[in-house]
Amino acid sequence: MTAVEKPLRGSVALVAGGTRGGGRGIAVELGAAGATVYVTGRSSAAGRSDLDRPETVEETARRVDAAGGTGIAVRTDHSRPAEVEALVARIAAEQDGRLDILVNSVWGGDPLTDWEHPLWEQDLDTGLRLLRQAVETHVITSRFALPLMVARRSGLVVEVTDGNTARYRGSFFYDLAKSAVIRLAVAQAAELRPHGVAAVAVTPGFLRSEAMLEHFGVTEADWRDGAARDPHFAHSETPAYLGRAVAALAADPGVMARTGRALATWDLYKEYGFTDADGTRPDWAAHWADALEEEHGPLGDPL
Repeated sequence: MTAVEKPLRGSVALVAGGTRGGGRGIAVELGAAGATVYVTGRSSAAGRSDLDRPETVEETARRVDAAGGTGIAVRTDHSRPAEVEALVARIAAEQDGRLDILVNSVWGGDPLTDWEHPLWEQDLDTGLRLLRQAVETHVITSRFALPLMVARRSGLVVEVTDGNTARYRGSFFYDLAKSAVIRLAVAQAAELRPHGVAAVAVTPGFLRSEAMLEHFGVTEADWRDGAARDPHFAHSETPAYLGRAVAALAADPGVMARTGRALATWDLYKEYGFTDADGTRPDWAAHWADALEEEHGPLGDPL
């Protein structure tokens, strides 16, 4: 690639929660744009997290390298402030104080989400644990990482969420977590604006993550077979699509005009012209309007 095709060459990114799914897709695509990417999470070659999945931060870092960037894996539990503080100190030491992109993509809430019961019938400890895992980790990470951006008066914070409207997401604690993450972007944007740093929330559509592929009993090679179980799966998107959306935002010199907003892949592809890994341009909002709105109501206006 030429320098023009590597718009993030020289940039430094931290993708917190980059082990798998959307976080991995973002890390790899930032690497493809030329960035040095610190990939963090709890699953590493040294041992799995309590999710007990095979993906590791080291594997993501290798994919960043293969895409043309520089991947640096650092096993980090983002619920532990001391570990996050040490991580940011390492980045500052190794990159001369530079951090251009912070992606808060820590989740790990799938096994904690109760889709069957209302709040008053749910296990309270489990619900509160989900909030700590999915929201508190983002706060901790920003608390230690933002000073590097503020000092240089530039940068982009991306809060990865699910949905960009006020529509209820089907489970009390899940909805609260994903809505709170959008509010984290709004609040950070307000405080960072005077320092030249942007903060946004970004959502994918129906994300075809590793876990989702397993759920449908398919691989990325034959993923369309999953539509036999759920026709809406045919309109899903890979983590690379989300990654390309974030990379486009990070390379946009006018990104401050978007600060404080909740954005979506289905809008950003129209503005930046990127495609999914297979060259398609999935549009979850358009599919919702065509196939789901009559039963479930409109997605609503972006927050």
